Amino acid sequence: MSSYRGWGTPSHRAFGGGGGWGWGYKPTPVVKQLLIVNAALFLGLALLSIFDPPWAKLLVDLFGVLPVDTVFRFHLWQPVTYMFLHAGFWHLFFNMFALWMFGTPIERDWGSRRFLRYYFLTGIGAGLLNVAVSLLWGGPAAVTPTIGASGAIYGLLLAFGVLYPRQPILIWFILPVPARIFVAIYGVLTLLSAMQGPGTGVSHISHLGGMLFGLVYLRGGWLLYRGRRGLAEWKLRRARSKFEVYMRDQDEPPEERREPPRWIN
Repeated sequence: MSSYRGWGTPSHRAFGGGGGWGWGYKPTPVVKQLLIVNAALFLGLALLSIFDPPWAKLLVDLFGVLPVDTVFRFHLWQPVTYMFLHAGFWHLFFNMFALWMFGTPIERDWGSRRFLRYYFLTGIGAGLLNVAVSLLWGGPAAVTPTIGASGAIYGLLLAFGVLYPRQPILIWFILPVPARIFVAIYGVLTLLSAMQGPGTGVSHISHLGGMLFGLVYLRGGWLLYRGRRGLAEWKLRRARSKFEVYMRDQDEPPEERREPPRWIN
């Protein structure tokens, strides 16, 4: 299966071939490792919350995205570490379910290295956008930690819709719709939710950031490919023009050589 024809050029086939429901159940290596790490850290934080709640809160403040700390205290690791913390079982479950569901076919198609790079790019980008917008909003948004892998998950959702636009996805596990429609619905809902501002308890800005950075990665590669191709074609046209001028000069008869004028005295 090959979903990319060159850099940034997605296939328009459904995953599994021909629009079928072919979904692999076995997680790929990076997806499996991410599932294990997230589950282990969630279990550790849950136990710490039971036996020592102040320490658990301290860890969330230290490793979640806390905009004022990220910028003014230089806690620059937070846009990375926040992706591995989750607020509750269902928060973890739905993120990991989506990671398995969308991440497994993408990693099979791209390979582990490219998949991991995309996962962190969208997750970190979502965290940075959260920091910027929260500081602009000010108030509680700037001092409230954000945790969870949802930014990276929304990035994977976008990539899945681009790579497998006709793959059926069940909305609420009942209504099948093509992946491109599913992604469009989630994108619009996320944008509308993000425009309402903070206060819902869900970082819609992070979700939107994951999709935006995913789009930049996917389409940016295509634009880079077009730019390089355009430059190569321009160089080829220039070289051809110079060659044609040279051949034309060779075909013309040489002019008679005249001796340079001399002073006569």
